Parts: sequence; structure tokens; C-alpha cells
Amino acid sequence: MVPISDNNPTKITPYVTYGLIAANVLAFLYEASLPPQALNGFLHLAAVVPRELTLSFGGISIHQPVPEWATLITSQFLHGGFLHLAGNMLFLWIFGNNVEDKLGHAKYLLFYLSCGVLAALTQWFFAQDSSIPSLGASGAIAGILGAYILRFPNAEVLGIVPLGIFFPTFRVPAYFFLGFWFLEQAFYGLASLETRTNIGMESGGIAYWAHAGGFIFGAILGPLLGLFNDKSQEESWYK
Repeated sequence: MVPISDNNPTKITPYVTYGLIAANVLAFLYEASLPPQALNGFLHLAAVVPRELTLSFGGISIHQPVPEWATLITSQFLHGGFLHLAGNMLFLWIFGNNVEDKLGHAKYLLFYLSCGVLAALTQWFFAQDSSIPSLGASGAIAGILGAYILRFPNAEVLGIVPLGIFFPTFRVPAYFFLGFWFLEQAFYGLASLETRTNIGMESGGIAYWAHAGGFIFGAILGPLLGLFNDKSQEESWYK
């Protein structure tokens, strides 16, 4: 299922959401400009490498220009391919503006980056010895989805189901669409604990634990930062 839009208008211009999308696109264009060997080196430097993060937490220096703890942020702006980028930015475009509308620009940016860091740490917890770089905005975006499902459970999500040459559309409440998405991530995350397959980051696949963790932390941090504050707010960075 692929979302196209929601029927949830905003009262502000979501400058931070636009800025985050632009930053991710620019970072990807930079990645695309690098030759393969340089790209591999760059991703290893700026993405989260769980084994190196584990060593750094133990006080062992990795001797890299980018401190390993900093990759918890830099990795959020990197992607492994165009479809990876496009899928993440689609979800950010559809659901991010409404969360930004409720939190305000500054708190929303703090919320986004915090969810990304906590999501990466969740994935690290379950794969502390992995040497496979972990990257992407999906952990932070999962946090947005966790906040969105709490604040707008009945908002209508319009989407499509790709079936070969056919693309039937559907309209479902956000709690159904996002709830199904979360259960799917949690299921594959649990499956990755039982068997070594292409599920999860251990074999270079999708970091399902980052998705599930980001979703849960988003549902926790959102209310703490004012997700349910319905007082009228001016469009300002000081919200």
C-alpha cells in the first residue's frame, strides 16, 4: 500500500518539512555524484556502523573525522538509492506537515531529529556487532507516523495498491493504515531475532527495529512536546 495524500489540512506553511525534504534530496544528489569507491567510503563515514558505535560507547576511539555519535544524525540524511529516498520523502510530505502544524517549527525539528537518533539506537541495540552501515530518514519519519496516529487517528488516507498494471485506490482511516504499517515493522523485527535471513539490517536489508522504535518514541515524544496543545499558535520559530 502506497499513500498518496491525506484529508488533513494545516494552518501553517510547513517550512521545516520542506527544508528536511530539500536537505535529503541535496544529500542524495551529492551521493550520486560520487564514484562507487568514494561513495562507499562516504557512507561508511557518515552512516551508523553499529560495531563502531559499540566500540565508541566503550571508550574506544575509531579515529574517524566524524565522531561515531554524530552519525546518529548525519545518517538520517543519507539514502541507499532513489526508491529509498522517494518512499521516505513521500511519507514525510504527507504526514510531516500535520505534526509540524501541532508542534510548531522548532519543536518539530527537535522532535524529528530526536526520533531519528532514538530509532537508530533501537536498531543498534538489536545488532550491536553488525558492520553494515545503517542509513536513511525512515526512523525519524516513523516517529512522525507514531505522533500522527495518536493526534489524527481518523484522518482519511488516500493510497494505491500496485497490482502489476493496475493501481486500485483506497481510502482508510489513519489508524488503520499506520497501525498496519507499525505491526508489519514489529513483526519483521521480531522475526529477525529468530532467524538470519534478509530481514533486518543483519544481512543488509531493511532496519525494521529502527522503524518500530521510531514509531514508539514518536508516540511518546509527540505528546510531551505539545502534540495535543490546541491553543492557537502564530507561525513562528519560537512556538
